[in-house]
Amino acid sequence: MEGHDRVQIRASLLAVEVWSRIVGGFILLVFFGGAAVAKCQDAPAPGADWSGCSKARLVLTGEDLTGTIFQRSLLTLSDFASSKMAGANLAETEVSRTRFEGADLSRADFTKALGWRANFGQANLTGTLFVSSDMSRSNFAQAKAAGANFNKAELNRSDFSGADLTGANLAKAELARVLFQSAKVTGADFSYSNLSRARLTGLDLQGAKFSGTYMFLAQIGGSDLSRAVGLTQSQVDIACGTAQTKLPDGLSQPKSWPCKEEED
Repeated sequence: MEGHDRVQIRASLLAVEVWSRIVGGFILLVFFGGAAVAKCQDAPAPGADWSGCSKARLVLTGEDLTGTIFQRSLLTLSDFASSKMAGANLAETEVSRTRFEGADLSRADFTKALGWRANFGQANLTGTLFVSSDMSRSNFAQAKAAGANFNKAELNRSDFSGADLTGANLAKAELARVLFQSAKVTGADFSYSNLSRARLTGLDLQGAKFSGTYMFLAQIGGSDLSRAVGLTQSQVDIACGTAQTKLPDGLSQPKSWPCKEEED
């Protein structure tokens, strides 16, 4: 009987240990799961962590959201106009049709973000990262984007009219039919980008880089490319300029200029 009792005691102790682990695991799950939910329900504030949260249709105009973490969040159809969002992390976040008009997004991170028809008009985008993002058909009119990084970004049919893109990195970006009317683009890097049918008329392109850039029907009428870097005759031949277009020494205006107007 003594041996039988020992077996029963050991079985009972084992059962208690297993049950304790199950209960303990359940408590941890509830605790951390609750913490994750609480994080998404936190009030907006500088440095708040809303990563991975669904926050569509937010209205947070004029708020201080400096350094807030929105990474991999859903922010579609939201309004952050005039908010302070310097250094905010919006990497891999969806911001389609979201309004950032007049917001301070300096040094913010939109790496691999998705933002079709987003509105960055008049926003401060100084030093902001848009690397490998998709911001097609978005509004960047009059944005302050000096030194911004749009490397490998999808920006087709976006509007940069009047924007300051001094020294911006637009290398390997998709810029088909983008409007650059009255923009500041001195020193901007367009290397290996697609500028087909983009509108760059009347611009000062001093120091702008065009190595390997695809310029099919790019509108450069009246622009000063005399000190552009990396421009070749073959690029000029497929672009659309006028008699007022200034080219680097050694390049000549093709007989096909000016091009016929194309329907959009």
